[in-house]
Amino acid sequence: MTRILISGASGLIGRQAVEKLTADGNEVHALLRKQSDDVPQTVRQHVGSGADWPAMIADLSPDVAISCLGTTMRIAGSPEAFRAVDHDLVLSFAAAARKAGARHIINVSSVGAMPASSSFYLRTKADAEQGLKALKFERLDIIRPGLLTGGNRPDNRTGESIAIMLAPFTDLLMFGPLSKYRSTPSAKVAGAIAALVAFGGHGVFIHENDEINALAG
Repeated sequence: MTRILISGASGLIGRQAVEKLTADGNEVHALLRKQSDDVPQTVRQHVGSGADWPAMIADLSPDVAISCLGTTMRIAGSPEAFRAVDHDLVLSFAAAARKAGARHIINVSSVGAMPASSSFYLRTKADAEQGLKALKFERLDIIRPGLLTGGNRPDNRTGESIAIMLAPFTDLLMFGPLSKYRSTPSAKVAGAIAALVAFGGHGVFIHENDEINALAG
């Protein structure tokens, strides 16, 4: 049985990943900033502020760490608050998990993440990826989905809802090198995470749309 520690377990991808991971017979621990009714009862919830997480993680000794952490600029309220979650908290979680013995980490990032991007969102995602690489896990899997579709969202975003409605049409325009920018079903991302938990080996692996779908089956 693999002991898994997951952050962001109450979010769109995290909830679905937790369901798949528990169904596979893993021991799943969810690290949360507040208690959640959306997490299955079979999952052990550990609740505390981000500042408390390192001490909490130290007692868990996970085999695999999974970060599904993420917010939006609208919810965060400022670029600094956004970065505090999507970069600082991601790396704090990862560093504590590494120190506690995790050999493998899976991180949900975003298609288009690049340090030189004109998008603050994508630059932040890229900076987090670089920080994870510096932690020297035995295996690092970076998942870069496109626009997430399906699932029950914890919040409604008008612009995103419109983009999701148009996705079946815009996806048709994205082929060849552009296929990585197609929309990605959130259930497929969760399935890819569950599949990657069982992978061994060493190195850094980046998974974009086509591979996400292949991993999820």
